[in-house]
Amino acid sequence: MLNFDLAVKSTLNVNESIKSAFSSLNISGSKIILAVDEYGKFVGTLCDGDIRRALLSGANLDSEINQFVNKNAIVCSKEMPVEYVKDFMKLNSIQHLPVVCNETKEILGLYLWDSFDNTSVVPNLMVIMAGGQGKRLRPHTESCPKPMLEVGGKPLLEHIITKAKLDGIVNFVISVNYLSHMIKDYFGLGEKLGVSIEYLEEDVPLGTAGAIHNLKNITAPILVTNGDVLTDFSYKEVLEFHNFHNSLATMAVKSYEMQNPFGVVNLDGLSITGFDEKPIYHSKINAGIYVLSPEAISYIPSDKYFDMPSLFMAARQDGQKIVAFPIHEPWLDIGRPDDLKIAQKSVSS
Repeated sequence: MLNFDLAVKSTLNVNESIKSAFSSLNISGSKIILAVDEYGKFVGTLCDGDIRRALLSGANLDSEINQFVNKNAIVCSKEMPVEYVKDFMKLNSIQHLPVVCNETKEILGLYLWDSFDNTSVVPNLMVIMAGGQGKRLRPHTESCPKPMLEVGGKPLLEHIITKAKLDGIVNFVISVNYLSHMIKDYFGLGEKLGVSIEYLEEDVPLGTAGAIHNLKNITAPILVTNGDVLTDFSYKEVLEFHNFHNSLATMAVKSYEMQNPFGVVNLDGLSITGFDEKPIYHSKINAGIYVLSPEAISYIPSDKYFDMPSLFMAARQDGQKIVAFPIHEPWLDIGRPDDLKIAQKSVSS
């Protein structure tokens, strides 16, 4: 349905930075920027995926969005009947359709394909790694597996499954080891959540990739996530990104900033050349969410501890294409008691 308020929230000056675009996307939740000039006239669109591709091609958070905006974006008039809008979006595989006045270039609203209630089932399997002991979270995990710790009245694992179901994923495999009976007793075969769940039993811990070797009849890319990661980004979108780049393996990565608490002295031998007062270091971290093509499974050894970075490096050394999927959405790895408190506060608020 036509949404004017969302269009306003999604509007951004074409000379703003990618960092500002991320902020706008997080506020609006629309996955699109409607770029305007200094007079408020529509210039073009910038989709969430466009920004990710820009970052992969060398752009940084301070880069202006102007160079990445699609200035030939498809738009429609306010007079177009809603039933025509839906057919037009379906025919052209459009997720977002701005409504723009032909004469003034004023933005009059925004259509979202998702607003037409078109949720479709995704055939891809999601594998959730839930076999770890969660030693850093003790004493919370002494009698409870980490994925079963409650956040907002529900286990972490249930939040992950529920979010994936909203993205159309209904087939799950949960890799279990530590206190596995608690997970299996709670979720069963998935009937309570309206999904299908199978289990991979690890007799011994096999790492973040090892258990995947035992999957059978995999013919499409699979999603893999750690059982302690909460995020707002679309699982369907990372699958589409993986397919678009024809990648063997895709890893979600998150920007991370760390500030040195001290002033840094720059030296050339014994000569002082300058100072950096409490500099901030930027890096990309592994977000614990992956997409693997069926062929990637052949790189995983049988019944041996094997983690995801090892899989990615083995594939890279073999000349295979592996890519990063940059995420800017809220993301939390719940590995320590403080992380658990943050999650409980954010979900309950």
